[in-house]
Amino acid sequence: MELPSELETFVVHFGEMGSRWGFNRTVGQMFAVIVFNETPLNADQIAQMLSISRGNVSMGIKELQSWQLIRVHHQPGDRKDYFKPAGTIWELALQVLSERRKREVEPTLSLLRGQLMNEQQTEHPFATQKVREIHDLLELFNTWFDDIHKMNSDSLKTLLKLGAGVGKVLELKDKISFKN
Repeated sequence: MELPSELETFVVHFGEMGSRWGFNRTVGQMFAVIVFNETPLNADQIAQMLSISRGNVSMGIKELQSWQLIRVHHQPGDRKDYFKPAGTIWELALQVLSERRKREVEPTLSLLRGQLMNEQQTEHPFATQKVREIHDLLELFNTWFDDIHKMNSDSLKTLLKLGAGVGKVLELKDKISFKN
């Protein structure tokens, strides 16, 4: 199997984005190849399409599985494992956000919570206030993400399409509240 030329740009870009999401370039490219193929792919096909070693593919598959972005698919009469995306594009996006939250936000919140619990009379009230502000922001983000994660994709699409319209509604609410 060869990588279709019209997909090369996307595969390269996913590799670059993968490094920003928290995994290496090759894993990002593997994810793109799996997402952009209509049929599930086995490790040999992925290795051939990306011109990488079979061992590199095996490690990348484990990484993508740990992120819960791909799943195994078995084909009748074939003992090989085939891989396909673990959901729709919306579900995959939410899963990337979920993993980033688990790997980045949660450890930071844990540290901040510990710091705030041990908060006593400090010689650095300005720094303590900033720690509290960061904590409060991340807690708010976590609550918001929990709410977003519970929404179905149609409701989430509608919310995202509202965009700045939500801000206008809130500004109107504030104006009405101010008059009363």
